Amino acid sequence: MNKADMKQAILEAKSEKGLTWAEIAAAAGLSAEYTCSACLGMNHLETPQADAVAEALGLGAQVSAALQRFPHKTWERPVPTDPVIYRWYEMLNVYGETIKEMIHEKFGDGIMSAIDFTMNIDRKPDPNGDRVLVTISGKFLPYKSW
Repeated sequence: MNKADMKQAILEAKSEKGLTWAEIAAAAGLSAEYTCSACLGMNHLETPQADAVAEALGLGAQVSAALQRFPHKTWERPVPTDPVIYRWYEMLNVYGETIKEMIHEKFGDGIMSAIDFTMNIDRKPDPNGDRVLVTISGKFLPYKSW
């Protein structure tokens, strides 16, 4: 089973079982965000976590094996060359679908505003090397039906 087929099987099983990413992640003992990203094909899981996710979703060994394979992270758009911008590009390409899934699960069908939006960039001291702390807050804008 390839990563695309795995992703489709996982999304269908998640929907059929009515599970949240947090519930699936709890079975694996990982964060919802990382688990979601792995299930969408952008990260991998170790055997115990992959088996736990497959079991929680009622899926078999093929899904577990696909979850364990390292992803091939490619994008169709040109990659920026500035190192700071490139890393943001990488984060959004690896975790963009995860962010979308998590927003939809927690808020419903809609988007996060980039107009009614704030961002703070701070330095967080860490003995292993200071961390860049980026806090992004955008208003949720539900799609309307008419």
